[in-house]
Amino acid sequence: MALFPRPILTNGATHSAQQFRMLVRDLSNGAEGVTQGDDLKVTQRATPGGGVLVGDGSAVVRGRANTFQGSYSACNIGAVDVPIASTGAGAGRSDMIVLRIEDPEYEGSINPATGEVAYFQVISNVSSSATTIPDGRTAIPLARIDIPASTSTITNAMITDLRRVANPRRSRTLVTQSPSSTSATIGASTTYSYFSTAAGWSIAVPDWATKAIVKIDISPIRYATDAFWGQVSATFGSSLNVQATTLDDNQTGVRRIPAIIADTLTIPSSYRGTSQLLRVRAAALSTGQAGRISIDTGTTLVADVQFEEAPR
Repeated sequence: MALFPRPILTNGATHSAQQFRMLVRDLSNGAEGVTQGDDLKVTQRATPGGGVLVGDGSAVVRGRANTFQGSYSACNIGAVDVPIASTGAGAGRSDMIVLRIEDPEYEGSINPATGEVAYFQVISNVSSSATTIPDGRTAIPLARIDIPASTSTITNAMITDLRRVANPRRSRTLVTQSPSSTSATIGASTTYSYFSTAAGWSIAVPDWATKAIVKIDISPIRYATDAFWGQVSATFGSSLNVQATTLDDNQTGVRRIPAIIADTLTIPSSYRGTSQLLRVRAAALSTGQAGRISIDTGTTLVADVQFEEAPR
């Protein structure tokens, strides 16, 4: 049969498990991985010992035994303890924790009515640099455990997170600002000062964001008096700084030159679900220089902020 003759949710029709698996594949865009950044995280036990805990969450796992096997949706509620074998005195070992799907329609002999078709599995003795499953089993990697010799207690320091978000969320904010007057000049000090007529932007941080890609255009900056050597940067909230761009101008008189600053910032947990101020600042790189910079009504500031989701 080349075409499923009765689409999913056709009233009065029956549908095979394969049809539903293909629906999961379609809705997940053919991707696989955990659903959200904090799903199925592997950590040490509350009291470290000979095993790890796999946390709450859900995931999509793509079938690998057949081209049109489709994808599986799996969910875990409550932490699951996964035992890890100790190592001997001779050498250490690396194990991989995976979310395994063993569907008897394609592989294995588990009875779905009584057995666990979805389970957490330990693949022992993988490469110490392994990030993917070393064979073609239907599963997704969650973590690698790098265990030293003569060790029976697993700690977070031994756990490398291998999770990937199947369809990571993204959110983009594009905002502008045009000063209504000329700012106080900057250049007499090597200490950063904000441009006094650019109040910045209050940026809402999604509660799932783990990083922000920030690009700010300041076009143009007004240079005056003499050569200016300094840098322009920005702050985001109370703890994050956008990487500085050097301003190195050897001219005199009034002139206008644009500048761009950009950076990728790791979002702290305290920022998620809050609004944080993004504001441009500048400073001289040497004292005693006569050059000064400012922004005025002829300047436009544009901030482009893209938040992205990754495992956390």
